Amino acid sequence: MDFSLTDEQRLIVDTTRAFVENELYPHELEVERTGVLRPDLVEELKAKALEAGLYAANIPEEAGGAGLDTVTWLLYERELGRASYALHWTCVARPSNILMAGTDAQKEKYLYPCVRGEKADALAMTEPGAGSDLRGMATTAVRDGDDWVINGTKHFISHAEEADFCIVFAATGEEDGPRGKRKKMTAFFVDKGHPGFAIRPGYRNVAHRGYPNAILEFDDCRVPSDAVLGEVDKGFDVANNWLGATRLQVAATCLGRAERAMEHSVEWAATRKQFNQPIGKFQGISFKLADMATEMKAAELMTLEAAWKFDQGTVTDSDMAMAKLKATEMLAMVADEAIQIHGGMGLMDELPLERIWRDARLERIWEGTSEIQRHIISRALLRPLGG
Repeated sequence: MDFSLTDEQRLIVDTTRAFVENELYPHELEVERTGVLRPDLVEELKAKALEAGLYAANIPEEAGGAGLDTVTWLLYERELGRASYALHWTCVARPSNILMAGTDAQKEKYLYPCVRGEKADALAMTEPGAGSDLRGMATTAVRDGDDWVINGTKHFISHAEEADFCIVFAATGEEDGPRGKRKKMTAFFVDKGHPGFAIRPGYRNVAHRGYPNAILEFDDCRVPSDAVLGEVDKGFDVANNWLGATRLQVAATCLGRAERAMEHSVEWAATRKQFNQPIGKFQGISFKLADMATEMKAAELMTLEAAWKFDQGTVTDSDMAMAKLKATEMLAMVADEAIQIHGGMGLMDELPLERIWRDARLERIWEGTSEIQRHIISRALLRPLGG
């Protein structure tokens, strides 16, 4: 098995790393201390990302994106993940791949403007009473003539306030399942400012400053039939077909942040002196570094193997769940140990470690909690034996 990078992959990694260090790092402290990502800064960095060819790298070439294979895309995501989430996600946007499921007219209206940096999207699934259990969602869409009428509430919706439109999932009926009735879902495009659609400020949280969440309210929100994304009642199929690799995206960004924390830790251990010698000479510190490096290597290999299998068409839900589980829990461990190695200095915002430590907590929750990932993995092991 060849683990080396191609010349093209090295170029993408180097270009992305340079952009992150030169264009994003300098603004991290401002975003962390103010909790705000200035709109003028977004436009400035977006223009630079577009010029550098780093925008919409996850979208196929035929749609105007970079058309990266999954392995190369995740190498790129790992480099972006080294920076503040608000900066790398908002200013170097990767439009949701689910937009590829749209009709030609929908692509003209939504996908292509996102690729060009003219519009931004937000994905609305989670509700106050439906997180991991998406079929428990209470938001409904009822057909009324040629229209659909949407009612309900979504929350924890990332960057909805900055988005020009949302892709909203709603219950549109029921079907018989192995455990009785279950809801059928449909995805809809809903433009910002559409009658009956309101965006409210979300919850204050400890992680990802400058990258707010929002609450979406739908009150008899009437949309036309051509607002349906994919097929009616096939929302789960649309999501499964186009959103599968998002768990690998989370894993890749975790690798980037862990690498940054590790670099700070190694440098500190080699230069910080106590008792007349570098603290890295003490096993209490050196063994931490060894454990951190081992966990990082394991997470990297699992993530890139899953990406390779994704490109071969052989990846399983279990492969992606393992990668997401390992990488997110690895980041939590590495971030915590990095702060321990730095002592009190690790908690000061002069270094990025306290931000990495805070932000790491969310990774084990969104895109499927660690418990959901373990359920997916264990189900794949037990089902063939009737368990």
